[in-house]
Amino acid sequence: MRRFVAIAASVLGIASLLAGPALAADEVTEVCRFSDPRFTEISGMTYSQRHADVLYLHNDSSGGPLLFAVDASTCDTLATLTISGIEARDLEAIGSGRDAKGRPILWLADIGDNRDSWSEVRLHRVREPRKLRDRTLPAATYRFTYPDRPHNAEAILADPSSERVWVVTKQTARGRIYELPDPLRRDRVNVARPVGKVGAFVTDGAVSPQGNRFVLRDYVDAEVFAGLPPGADAQTVYLPIQFQGEAITWTADGAALLVASERDDRLLRVLAPAPSTNTPASGPVSASQEPAEPPQLAPRGEGDPQGEEDQSAAWTYLGFGALLLVAAAALVIRAEARRRREQRQEPDEPPA
Repeated sequence: MRRFVAIAASVLGIASLLAGPALAADEVTEVCRFSDPRFTEISGMTYSQRHADVLYLHNDSSGGPLLFAVDASTCDTLATLTISGIEARDLEAIGSGRDAKGRPILWLADIGDNRDSWSEVRLHRVREPRKLRDRTLPAATYRFTYPDRPHNAEAILADPSSERVWVVTKQTARGRIYELPDPLRRDRVNVARPVGKVGAFVTDGAVSPQGNRFVLRDYVDAEVFAGLPPGADAQTVYLPIQFQGEAITWTADGAALLVASERDDRLLRVLAPAPSTNTPASGPVSASQEPAEPPQLAPRGEGDPQGEEDQSAAWTYLGFGALLLVAAAALVIRAEARRRREQRQEPDEPPA
């Protein structure tokens, strides 16, 4: 028991130090609420390059090979897209790009690997439909692996003007950005190439529609980078507290981020920092795509429309501390039970 108390005190102390002063989320507004009962584990989300004010999202692996086209203003489901010929082992991310002919495509990433054990993972390319209606779409599947060992991943970054794709691994200490070959080959297992290091627990990411920056999120906040991966000039954006924040994308003008979560029916809009003026986009950008000048971020703790609901990222750190505490307690209990079993199994000492 003394050992348990010591561990508990240490964990809570570390959690408090990590939390530090309360940090309010950057300016947040609730856009709408999803009412589709199928949206139980939203894991990935991206913008449409063909249809104005439309998002594509998908559930985690339990949802099957389905994509949902959603109105980005009302959260209404516009179409259910069934992807044929794929297994949907552990779908974790989606991104928007263009094929070699300049046609809008969607990348659906089957890259989850919680045990770091799959010899290869998969990336599916789907042509974005011209008309939004319930239908079945074919996919081109590309297999790939990492140069060192299997990794768990929950985020991809897709260049909106080409077929270039990067995968971001989810690690407990530090993740990595891996660039996939361009072009990808369907007749072999492609090998990704590491190009940069990122923080821990990355759950999603997205390149802006203008192609001039990208974002990576974890359970607490997000980092916005200038340029394409590996990026530069990272700026932190504090996100609203969610039960399990796993989805992020950009608004069409690149001025804000849209975030969603498992077990949370809200679609939230978070202001993004202003883009760097000296970072060119990855490709031609039409006048209609030029990002609107976003308003400046509100000072911490001021002008927060979410009120007490999004008080501080510190609560999430404390939540992690509580999880660590539970894990430590479980380890202590298991160790104690094992010690007692071994004592009961030990034979009596022979007489002298």
